[in-house]
Amino acid sequence: MLTINQPAVTGVGYEGYDLDGFVCHLRREGITLLIDVRLNPISRKRGFSKTALATALAEAGIGYEHMRELGNPKWNRAGFGGSPAELGAARGIYAGFLDGDEARDCVERIIAAGREGKVAVMCFEADEHRCHRDLVLEAVRERFSFAISA
Repeated sequence: MLTINQPAVTGVGYEGYDLDGFVCHLRREGITLLIDVRLNPISRKRGFSKTALATALAEAGIGYEHMRELGNPKWNRAGFGGSPAELGAARGIYAGFLDGDEARDCVERIIAAGREGKVAVMCFEADEHRCHRDLVLEAVRERFSFAISA
């Protein structure tokens, strides 16, 4: 019997967390690698900028990787918090970015990492449907399904 290991990839937003609570949440979920898909990995929330976050995660035994190529441009962010029509438009624009070579390469790297451990794709927004990482996760699922059916 052939067993296919589906990537262990999930999404997470740090909205509403402090750094300690966020790291504890990741550890409880068994996350081994956090992939940051913010365009600019800076935050007004203490501890969530790239260097501080990577340090805190390393101390907890969790890897960190920033994938700037999967960031959502600032000018497209408001649509994710807007009306259903604005949300649909923003999602459509971002989906177009995922067709680029660099973005496809990042999605493949996420799939590969998910085969080695449990990966969390992170951005700020708590409501995943209102965040571009939802589309990253959809791309991971679609590309993984394509790879096993080919």
